[in-house]
Amino acid sequence: MSFNRKDQRAIRHMRLRQRIKGTAARPRMAIFISNKHMYVQFIDDRAMTTLASASTIKDKKPCNIETAKWLGEQAAEAAKAKGISIVVVDRGGFKFHGRVKQIVDSAVAAGLKISEKAVAATAEETK
Repeated sequence: MSFNRKDQRAIRHMRLRQRIKGTAARPRMAIFISNKHMYVQFIDDRAMTTLASASTIKDKKPCNIETAKWLGEQAAEAAKAKGISIVVVDRGGFKFHGRVKQIVDSAVAAGLKISEKAVAATAEETK
């Protein structure tokens, strides 16, 4: 049985989703990249709700690294507006490089935390 690239990505995503769960305190930052657009959602899996989201649909920007950086900043702003400060990253079956990595890096630079260790280190620095 042969799978095309779309099926293979879906299989990788399901394998990742067995380990990654979002809660209200630490929602899942789900990233999806299509040929035309990029999407980021902050999801509480227990309540099965989307808490915040950002995408490139309204802004008609190209699907490249610069747009990924902009989208990461927009996603971080949307998350902060909803009171979200720490997330778990769901790369959606994509490799963690290029646009996916740029979205996460710019969201972290804009103030989101993706690690408990980073939160502990920041708490100790502020003391």
